[in-house]
Amino acid sequence: MTAKDILGNSNYQAIAYGGYRGLSREEQPTVAELKEDMKILAAMNIRILRTYNTKLKHASTVLEAIRALKQEDPSFEMYVMLGAWIDCKNAWTAQPDHEGEDAEHNAAEIERAVNLAVQYPDIVKVIAVGNEAMVKWAASYYVQPWVILKWVNHLQELKRSGNLPADLWITSSDNFASWGGGDPEYHTDDLEKLVNAVDYISMHTYPMHDTHYNPAFWGVLAEEAELPKLEKIEKAMERARDYAITQYRNTADYIKSLGVEKPIHIGETGWASSSNEFYGPTGSKATDEYKSALYYHKIRSWTNAEGIACFYFEAFDEPWKDANNPGGSENHFGLFDINGQAKFALWELVDKGVFEGLSRGGHSIGKTFNGDREEMLSAVEVPPLKK
Repeated sequence: MTAKDILGNSNYQAIAYGGYRGLSREEQPTVAELKEDMKILAAMNIRILRTYNTKLKHASTVLEAIRALKQEDPSFEMYVMLGAWIDCKNAWTAQPDHEGEDAEHNAAEIERAVNLAVQYPDIVKVIAVGNEAMVKWAASYYVQPWVILKWVNHLQELKRSGNLPADLWITSSDNFASWGGGDPEYHTDDLEKLVNAVDYISMHTYPMHDTHYNPAFWGVLAEEAELPKLEKIEKAMERARDYAITQYRNTADYIKSLGVEKPIHIGETGWASSSNEFYGPTGSKATDEYKSALYYHKIRSWTNAEGIACFYFEAFDEPWKDANNPGGSENHFGLFDINGQAKFALWELVDKGVFEGLSRGGHSIGKTFNGDREEMLSAVEVPPLKK
């Protein structure tokens, strides 16, 4: 199986994956823990994972865990889109230099990605150069497109010379705007060269974030005000899905305007189940398990029908992401909570018994809210009425 065979194939569902269970990434997951997760994801028809960097041991341990499972059961299938984190010069300081790059760090990231792809050619099917590395709101580290282009060209040359598998796909995973689907300020010569250099476009879209930052699409319309609660929410979430589709199509239109025909897949999209900040009850009223389930099913249904791979963000909650604020939305994007309890989006799979005999950290796979739908719905709020 190659990336071309897998991406957009509805029999090979994709997901963004981080296996961290603690409050810091210094607490690296073990092979045994990652094997638990791989079995859970495989049970729900996930066949390709996305990782984010190579510096931490997580990426290599994921590959080690998958290989071990394949050795135990030759029919086990799991593939990886391997991320290489890219930084600008002086990234994560008070004075990042967005016109330059941290060449030493970036070279080491790419070298590790190459070594892993060579070591695990049966598993690594994509290398992604950078994660949201070109979008300008990534103020601590973003780079100019020429940096991504430099490393994409380097990897493509390694393929041509036989030092990487010829069917390994190379991309960069970035915000829709970074790929030309938003503000024209991103429409540069270097971006056009990058579009031509990658094997496919991996774009991100997050309607949930824009329920706060750009909420024109969000809320209950005046003519919907008298509808039952769940119908109001259903219509709001349909508009959220359509917002993501519009960003996808805007990106596709820009790519076509360059005279380029390449696959465009979704490298990230997701919807948090909880937030004590902008997206929660005192903000845009966007986050709860019911709305996140609606978004998950609606976006999966659309991408499956269109032959688009969707690396849904994300598999499991990761509490390290906002360790100082346990209620922060970044900690709650998982389809499973930290103890492996399936959120509402996956309750039906629990009922079907697909997770029977599986566990995470000693917890068998059950349902959040102990499966009490009414209790789950009691925390759900209707989005604000649009004026």
